[in-house]
Amino acid sequence: MTNIRWGILGCAAIAKQAVIPGIQKSATGIVKAIASRTIEKAEEAAAELGIETAYGSYEELLADPNIDAVYIPLPNHLHREWTIRAAEAGKHVLCEKPAALNAGEAEEMKEACEKAKVLFAEAFMYRYHPRYQTIREIIQSGEIGEVRSLHGTFMFNNAEDKQNVRFKKDWGGGSLYDIGVYPLSAARLLLEEEPSAVSVHAQFSPEHDHVDMMASGVVEFPGGTALTFQCGMWAHFQNELSIAGTKGRIDIPSAFITHQNREDFFFVSTESGRREVEVPIVNQYTLQADVMGRCIEKGEPLPFNASDAVLNMRVLDACLTSAREKRRVELEES
Repeated sequence: MTNIRWGILGCAAIAKQAVIPGIQKSATGIVKAIASRTIEKAEEAAAELGIETAYGSYEELLADPNIDAVYIPLPNHLHREWTIRAAEAGKHVLCEKPAALNAGEAEEMKEACEKAKVLFAEAFMYRYHPRYQTIREIIQSGEIGEVRSLHGTFMFNNAEDKQNVRFKKDWGGGSLYDIGVYPLSAARLLLEEEPSAVSVHAQFSPEHDHVDMMASGVVEFPGGTALTFQCGMWAHFQNELSIAGTKGRIDIPSAFITHQNREDFFFVSTESGRREVEVPIVNQYTLQADVMGRCIEKGEPLPFNASDAVLNMRVLDACLTSAREKRRVELEES
């Protein structure tokens, strides 16, 4: 297989600590270049991470003919612009979640990538972990009966870091954008249908540019099943998902972030008892890179494509509207 040559647009912590090392461990990709707004910052990151080329602007990287695909870890308000510019430069795009600031922007990004005949993926790394396929198979087998509800929680506390980009309203800051998208996408993945309505309460903080620091919500699905969720950047760390069925339940203690140095488990409880299902030690970021790399190489569609990103943004839009306007919001059929 030909190695997919990656360029990185930005030096964000998620890029340096997780995605770049993940690509570097992959079977399909190599990181050829990294760009920043200053050449000094790009050169520092390149030296730290063993990357061959550093650029002092994003435009220079996109003009490099030796780059096949780009990863975009820029602040949320820049995702649309640089995805479209990358597509126009003929680069495949892996864009950090959330895909955009709203579904309209995500649709523009999708259309630009389709026009340029490049792939676009939203960087939800957890979906590439094999445990989610196993969980889907357990649900489909009927072992826990019919799914009645899901509950997801993803929270951490970095409220003291007042200069964090997550706390800039105009840049797409807030807990729903940053981590609420995880339980929302997980419910859509596991139920294999789109929500019909949402009701969300949020705590907007004047100390943090009025972004939502905490949010709790109910997401209704057409068959009567619902996701309840909590997300926040102002509470003790949690990272869990549970699925309740008529005959049992599945509990996932490390639902979105897994441990890299020890085994994880999820648990299936029925009338027969409670069993542990071992989760293999894998790098979710490496798996994400390899899936995208193989699809680029073979010219195959992605398992989670640009249309999925648009649909997830529709749900996020509704959640934000519900939280801001304090009302239940119905979603039109897609």
